Amino acid sequence: MPLPVPVPPEGVDPAWLPPAAFRPLGSRRTLIRGSGPLVDTVHGEVAEACARFGGRVVRDAGPGAAPYDLVLAVTGSGGEEFTCARRDGTTTVTAAGPAGLLYGLFHVVRLGAAAFRGGRAPETHRPAVASRMLDHWDNVAVHPVMGQVERGYAGGSLFWADGRARGDLARVRAYGRLLAACGINAVAVNNVNVHAVEAHLLTDRIGEVAAIADALRPYGVRTHLSVTFAAPVVLGGLPTADPLEEAVRAWWARATRRVYEAIPDFGGYVVKADSEGQPGPFAYGRSHADGANALAAALEPYGGTVHWRAFVYDHRQDWRDRTTDRARAAHDHFTPLDGAFAPNAVLQVKHGPMDFQVREPVSPLIGAMPRTRLAVEVQATQEYTGQQRHVCWLGPMWSEVLRFRPDGRTAVGELARGGLVAVSNAGDDPFWTGHPLAQANLYTFGRLAWQPDAEPRALLDEWIALTHPDAPGRLAAGLHAVLDGSWRTYEKYTAPLGVGFMVQPGHHYGPSVDGYEYSPWGTYHFADRDGVGVDRSRATGTGYAGQYAEPWARLYESPDTCPDELLLFFHHVPYGHVLHSGRTVIQHIYDTHFEGVAEVERAREVWASLAGLMDPARHARAAQRYEEQLRGAREWRDQVNSYFLRKSGVPDRRGRRIY
Repeated sequence: MPLPVPVPPEGVDPAWLPPAAFRPLGSRRTLIRGSGPLVDTVHGEVAEACARFGGRVVRDAGPGAAPYDLVLAVTGSGGEEFTCARRDGTTTVTAAGPAGLLYGLFHVVRLGAAAFRGGRAPETHRPAVASRMLDHWDNVAVHPVMGQVERGYAGGSLFWADGRARGDLARVRAYGRLLAACGINAVAVNNVNVHAVEAHLLTDRIGEVAAIADALRPYGVRTHLSVTFAAPVVLGGLPTADPLEEAVRAWWARATRRVYEAIPDFGGYVVKADSEGQPGPFAYGRSHADGANALAAALEPYGGTVHWRAFVYDHRQDWRDRTTDRARAAHDHFTPLDGAFAPNAVLQVKHGPMDFQVREPVSPLIGAMPRTRLAVEVQATQEYTGQQRHVCWLGPMWSEVLRFRPDGRTAVGELARGGLVAVSNAGDDPFWTGHPLAQANLYTFGRLAWQPDAEPRALLDEWIALTHPDAPGRLAAGLHAVLDGSWRTYEKYTAPLGVGFMVQPGHHYGPSVDGYEYSPWGTYHFADRDGVGVDRSRATGTGYAGQYAEPWARLYESPDTCPDELLLFFHHVPYGHVLHSGRTVIQHIYDTHFEGVAEVERAREVWASLAGLMDPARHARAAQRYEEQLRGAREWRDQVNSYFLRKSGVPDRRGRRIY
């Protein structure tokens, strides 16, 4: 019997896999060859579609069987690649292993009716990156400050409620289906800030993690766990967590053995150490390589991996100190350790040197550690990009990062040998991501993780076609209009020219130009009466620009050659400094903030015009969010422009009202 296809509960948006997306496949005759749990999942998907749309599916028919419109066959023993072709009226997907067949099925769904027209030369698809992972910052117990999901903007956790794993995990399985359909194959199910309750998931509560793993497994999604470096002390009663102590290493070995007894295909650990108060190896005079390797040794017999986050910096900086630069921290800490990490230890590096701002340079650590497996981390949850109350499709930003060539030759997407990771933006909200249009970020990340050099707008086309499979042309065009330029729109009405932050402290929603200016977090803009920006040059500043290889070190060193969009990240310049665009810095600030609000106003009008072309609840939710986005954009515009008018004393050339 085919496995039942998981469907979201009544009232939950099906996201990019509504039943109608399967009509072209479900109305035809399909043959499936192969065995194993993932092939069973494929069979279940096809059988459900055929039952709905009148087609027929056969499993493992012998020679001489009737002709089929679609043949899905496993021809190898493993792997995720598949080949799709069409000849003599039959579309074939041949896969290297069961996982490849699952991804091949969803490829056919993406192609829609086009999969069954004309001829199609054989085309092989394989993921450029082996590990395509989501980190959920979900808390088991509701945190008194951060809530159920830290930096979560889509309701509660999909996995945890009332201090334990959810009893009904049907929606988790439906989530695994969504992830497989865009190519994601790994999930860490709890917060990297591991609190007292969450620490016990590693030991006496591992059964709850195993239940979640069971729900995700049918769609090829491996489960990972965030653990505290201090677990041997917190959970094991040892007096130390020193990674070079034999008793500590033995404790990790025993704990890890028990994890694999409960979850044989467990993926591994995620660790945030010596970062923002989390314990780490520095307490024992040890390096991050020492810490990571202790956990890697425990995981190695089972094929597991430790993802060790490189988000390490001084979060108690004296704001008066101009020599300490948070942007330098990851490179300074980790490049001396290149080659010291175990083969199954992955250093997980944020794509920018600060913290997921709307515009940052690519981290110089990427490309600076050729003997270390690096994973590149992005943030799908929109902590600094509107918190899923504002439309901000991040595909173009991520694509720029993945195509960037730190050494002038090799792209970031090729250097990420340890994988690509996104902080998840999904929760138990009926629309999965709070704002229905934020689903596009999750889908786009999965597809870029599979193919980092993909054209993001083509992936947006896919998401629109899958989410609204019967959409008239006007709806597809409208969705493109409101999503395609939304990242740059958000950038226009928030922090200018790469300076970053300027947000309300703590929750990070809404403008506060000086919110972090005198804080210990190292996130400054140094605006004064004469100019704005951070001098990170080698000649006169913190030297951060010198952490890059050529040609970037030379390009970023001078304000004359630095790209406009990053100018204030690298340089403190006068308000009258003329950009490559021909505008002065101060006029750019005024103009872009007015432009950004105008673009939100137009997007709101476009969205209103789409009423009646989609599910009314989906339209209404986004319409409500557009009202909040417009309110927020106006507040950003007026606070930022007024701040810089008062600082600089330079009026707007166009005479617009600034308060």
